[in-house]
Amino acid sequence: MIVKKLKILSQNVHKNSLIVNTLLETQNQFDIILIQEPPWSEIHKIPSSSDCEGEPLMGTNHHPNWISFTRISLEKSDVPRVIAYINT
Repeated sequence: MIVKKLKILSQNVHKNSLIVNTLLETQNQFDIILIQEPPWSEIHKIPSSSDCEGEPLMGTNHHPNWISFTRISLEKSDVPRVIAYINT
C-alpha cells in the first residue's frame, strides 16, 4: 500500500475523555490523531497475588477502529503527555 496523502490531526484535550471519544468516533477521515494531555486513569483492577483487591490497570480511551501508541510509564505519577492513534 502506498500512501499519497497522510492526514494528521493534533488536539489538546486537557485530560477530557469525552473529547477523545468524540474525536475517535467522528474523525475517521484522518490517518493519525495525536492527543496532547490525554486522560490517564485506572481502567480496572487486575488480579494480584500481593494485593487482594487487585492492582490497578492504568490507561486511556480505546476504540476498535484505532490503534493507540504511547510510551510505557515507569512510575504511577509518570503519565504520557501524548498518545498517537492510528486509523485501521
